[in-house]
Amino acid sequence: MANSVFRLLSLSFLWNGVLGTAFEANPDAKRLYDDLLSNYNRLIRPVTNNSETLTVHLGLKLSQLIEVNLKNQVMTTNVWVEQKWIDYKLRWNPEEYGGVEMLYVPSEHIWLPDIVLYNNADGNYEVTLMTKATLKYTGEVFWKPPAIYKSSCEINVEYFPFDEQSCTMKFGSWTYNGFQVDLKHMDQEAGSNLVSVGIDLSEFYLSVEWDILAVPATRNEEYYPCCVEPYSDITFNITMRRKTLFYTVNLIIPCVGITFLTVLVFYLPSDSGEKVTLCISILLSLTVFFLLLAEIIPPTSLAVPLLGKYLLFTMILVTLSISVTVFVLNVHFRSPSTHRMSPWVKRVFLHFMPRLLMMRRPPYSSRDCIDDTNFLDNGYSNDMDFSECSVCRDSISDPYPPDVKGSPGFESVAAAYKSALNNHEDSCRQNQPHSSVTDSDNTLPRNLSPDILSALEGVRFIAQHIKDADKDNEVIEDWKYVSMVLDRFFLWIFTLACIAGTCGIIFQAPSLYDKRIPIDQQKSAISLRPSYYNIPFDLLHQKPIY
Repeated sequence: MANSVFRLLSLSFLWNGVLGTAFEANPDAKRLYDDLLSNYNRLIRPVTNNSETLTVHLGLKLSQLIEVNLKNQVMTTNVWVEQKWIDYKLRWNPEEYGGVEMLYVPSEHIWLPDIVLYNNADGNYEVTLMTKATLKYTGEVFWKPPAIYKSSCEINVEYFPFDEQSCTMKFGSWTYNGFQVDLKHMDQEAGSNLVSVGIDLSEFYLSVEWDILAVPATRNEEYYPCCVEPYSDITFNITMRRKTLFYTVNLIIPCVGITFLTVLVFYLPSDSGEKVTLCISILLSLTVFFLLLAEIIPPTSLAVPLLGKYLLFTMILVTLSISVTVFVLNVHFRSPSTHRMSPWVKRVFLHFMPRLLMMRRPPYSSRDCIDDTNFLDNGYSNDMDFSECSVCRDSISDPYPPDVKGSPGFESVAAAYKSALNNHEDSCRQNQPHSSVTDSDNTLPRNLSPDILSALEGVRFIAQHIKDADKDNEVIEDWKYVSMVLDRFFLWIFTLACIAGTCGIIFQAPSLYDKRIPIDQQKSAISLRPSYYNIPFDLLHQKPIY
């Protein structure tokens, strides 16, 4: 406890000694301060004659580009407002004050020009932090207060996210006209109102979203309807180019991927039943991206952003793909009972376009067993020879195609036909060949039993039904092949449309071809300073060797 009290007493004595030494060591500055400000009126403009014009030099040092809010069209910056003017009432002879040539005084105690930001968007037009001003014995006053300004900025979203924005900051005196306070830039040359590099970027922290391309400053004189005197102002123009990596990875690449998913709709087989489902899913995904875009950009009707154009193009493409898919599905499920294929459709979609699209159709495998049965063509032959029973049995013993054997009623018809055929074979062996008496054409031999006639009639009916089904299946396969040709055709068309639309819309942004080196990377001294974060930990904490 005693040690703590001793330490506190020692610190208090040391502090009082330092302060006392400081005050005693600078009595000339205290006397100068009292002499300058004892009868000083901070409300009077510091000129010897009321008609005299006071020249105020203005400069801007940009410390940080905090935010560019596209939605609200507001730019937030951290700046130092550098001001310089001559106050004749603040001059002194350094020899009379112990050689003191510079004095720091609170800015609230001297006259200050009422420089405000005209295009302010926050409500604080003037500087809020009143830092000290620097006085020189010649009467020059330097004042560099820091400030965070929110200025209105007209956002052009035509090429978003590959856009360049130009925001202005207009500073001027709110009360004094051009005859009372003449506002000039710090680096302004005689006879010129333009300064090419009007903002000091030596202390600028590089932005992660924007590259600064140009910072010119212009002195203007404007006449307002209220007054006949001109009012001077200095307008600082900040031209920025967006760094596109973030939006390319999070918006552009997903949109391009979803766009090319539209092409895969035509590669999906029609029998899967998922073509329209895929199109609707893509359309819903694009709607989500549209909502994202609406949250970022301002609700302006002056221009459609580049990304909005691309999303609109993709939505039109998906809508067309849905319409085309419905048409292709309609063609795919056509049948002979509902549609008849025209000759020109066969020529174009079955012969010409497959060769053009490099498609090769496998040959259609029809059933040949029916054509080999001589009594099933167009009626029964009147020259049927039952003399050679073995040949007869071999030729008609199994006249049923494989597909017929699973049909209803096949077993009963086949059993009756087999029994009748066996009975007729026995009678065939007892009789002489060519002894059958035939009727007119397309009739059966008279000596055939009724069971054989009934069985053959049933077989003929079944075979004819199979032939008709084969013809219908062939037409159905033709319609399916036409739908495949249409799918392949629209696959190429939509692929070319996606590539052309993507390149035509995205690559029209001028910033993609702007090769200018950002001026903030050239002028900023902060980016060139050594960073202690890159020094190894053991070197930072290594003890010095004496």
